[in-house]
Amino acid sequence: MEVTNISVYAGSAHPELSQAIADYLGIPLGKVHHTQFPDGEIFVQFEENVRRADVFLIQPTCKKPNDYLMELLIMIDAARRASAARITAVLPYFGYARQDRKDKPRVPITAKLVANMLTAAGADRIITMDLHSHQIQGFFDIPMDHLYARPVLAPMLKKTLGPDPVVVAPDSGSAKMAMYYCDLLGAGFAVVAKRRLNATTVASSHLVGDVKDKVCVITDDLTSTAGTLCAAAKILKANGAARVYAAVSHCLLDATGKKRLLETPELEQLFVTDAVPIDDTLGGRIKVVSVAPLLGEAIKRIHVGKSVSSLFYPKN
Repeated sequence: MEVTNISVYAGSAHPELSQAIADYLGIPLGKVHHTQFPDGEIFVQFEENVRRADVFLIQPTCKKPNDYLMELLIMIDAARRASAARITAVLPYFGYARQDRKDKPRVPITAKLVANMLTAAGADRIITMDLHSHQIQGFFDIPMDHLYARPVLAPMLKKTLGPDPVVVAPDSGSAKMAMYYCDLLGAGFAVVAKRRLNATTVASSHLVGDVKDKVCVITDDLTSTAGTLCAAAKILKANGAARVYAAVSHCLLDATGKKRLLETPELEQLFVTDAVPIDDTLGGRIKVVSVAPLLGEAIKRIHVGKSVSSLFYPKN
């Protein structure tokens, strides 16, 4: 597929991933100037012509979600005012996705607010990956392409897990994702019951499924404090699991998560993607798999008007 009149620009959140996507597409990464005024206001200027171009802006809204979201909105506005033909916001990680419903009185639905902001700024299309809640797709009134990390992670897991593994959902909300991994890996299924005590602490109570003498992999869309993963790993080992791994689309480990992971030998290795920056592999405990080819292929197919549905499955 020939790629012409396409412009790919990096936000400040993850320039390495943006460069890898541009390399996959065989085009130079677009030139854009990012800076801040002394009072913290963000300034963006495209340093080349984008008139009538198909513009893709790559920005995971992680680590510093407020700054990076605002920067993305400003980039969208700048591209719109520069007469870009189409503007696609590529969010490998969609920040604020955990606030997707009113589960207590007088709280916002911030995921919907972010969807409104991206649309109002001038985005024509959204590309994202492994939303924390699939219902967020319905918050947009513009086209959204929701990709999955499992086609990237599954081949690596097959090499590691061996025959007859068990995929484990660390809570009921992750069961559907775990079932998809089961289909890809030809694996058994188990689920750990979880109750969240607060924003940083979870209590895993019991296991449903047979994991005795099995190699297990816990699957989830994101981790930050690693409380869910580590609690599930301990329960699996207590129930006789031979080895325990984890596969997570978005690794947002904070200091607490890194410490907890290092103090949990039951969890041997964590497989993650580079959808967000990974600044520490914890001495090899974290294995990073790139999603640049996946996102690059999605961008290419959208640009030429071809289907992206084949990207939902790993290549044989």
